[in-house]
Amino acid sequence: MPKRWNGHLIKRIVTIGDFICINIVFSLSYLIFSPELTASFNQKIVWLILNISYIPVNLMFGEIHNERVVYIDELLIKTTKSVLLYFLIFLSLAMFLQLELSKKVLAFYFLGLFATLNIWWFISNRALRFYRKKGYNFKRIVIVGAGKTGMMLFRELQSNAGYGYKFMGFFDDNPNLDPEASQYLLGKTSDVEAFCVANSVDELFCALPGSQDNKIINLLQLSERNTIRFFIVPEVRRFVSRRLNYQMLGAIPLLSVRDEPLQSWISRLVKRTTDIIVSGIVLILSPLWYLPIALAVKISSPGPIFFRQKRTGFLGKDFECLKFRTMKLNRESDLQQAVKGDRRITKVGSFLRKTSLDEFPQFINIFRGDMSVVGPRPHMLKHTEDYSKIIDKYMVRHFIKPGLTGWAQVNGCRGETKTISQMEKRVKYD
Repeated sequence: MPKRWNGHLIKRIVTIGDFICINIVFSLSYLIFSPELTASFNQKIVWLILNISYIPVNLMFGEIHNERVVYIDELLIKTTKSVLLYFLIFLSLAMFLQLELSKKVLAFYFLGLFATLNIWWFISNRALRFYRKKGYNFKRIVIVGAGKTGMMLFRELQSNAGYGYKFMGFFDDNPNLDPEASQYLLGKTSDVEAFCVANSVDELFCALPGSQDNKIINLLQLSERNTIRFFIVPEVRRFVSRRLNYQMLGAIPLLSVRDEPLQSWISRLVKRTTDIIVSGIVLILSPLWYLPIALAVKISSPGPIFFRQKRTGFLGKDFECLKFRTMKLNRESDLQQAVKGDRRITKVGSFLRKTSLDEFPQFINIFRGDMSVVGPRPHMLKHTEDYSKIIDKYMVRHFIKPGLTGWAQVNGCRGETKTISQMEKRVKYD
């Protein structure tokens, strides 16, 4: 069977699986909620619309299964987008046809489909990788340029047979190649076209330096003449060993070193709205716990109820972080963090710290926009000054607003940091 046909066959199998998932979840929804459905519910019409609504979704997102490298997080994102689009299409058709549908049934159906599609896509993705490891559904490729960039690509391809690439060899004009690259050398760049045509090469990866623009242009042209897909491997991979993000500035392509979902105004709107709602509810109910805590703090030792401290916030800017005061008034509060058995901490303060109730006033910071519910914990200015000099990527955590809680805290990184390694661990989670 021709390997190009295999790709189409795989897509059809996965598509059939998608529709099976749709119909299983529909049948399950109908069986569970049939006593609650009104007489106006027409099972056949709804079934037909549900299946028709998925067709454009499949056309948009179905190709993900034929992509060579698909990570689990990408599958989850694609599934989310697919189900949301599917819901909007179905809802539009249902409103147009004036169908009366139970909100409970709709919620059950689309949540059930989201879970089912995730499981199905994960299984099919893993099955496809296994299939490719057995030598099927592969693509013949060559790499032009056997320098550091080309060798990085070669080693990545060799690391996982599930990518489904059959590496044919290198082409390079440099006579002084790495011994490992030399054993796979097929010829010079002038020999590329003849080899590709004779051996039905599917894809050509160009790993030449950017200074060799004439050769790169020639490779691009020969690829287009012979319907060979052409890819450029940017040299930046020699310096940045992570997944890069592609974007356009007008007609100029850009590569960013990290993905920032909050660069999207929609994501920022959702996150800020969530912060306002959550902090608003807490502040409305705050007298229930703020008043007794405030009274206990005031009785425990002389001084204000709130402790106000300058901390590093969004994009490295300072803000005034609020907490219930847990210590006696002292001059070292902005320079020295609390330690176990710290004599400055009051008995009431010790209880507040153990239960994290001292952090509640930060909902005020969240409501006014200094902080978010979820994000890296804000550190005092002295910590930022010291740790930014000795911990790699320390300041990267400030690309988003600090939070009341974050991934570091979920993983147990809380309280005193006795060693540099403890702070490095926090920064890694952030």
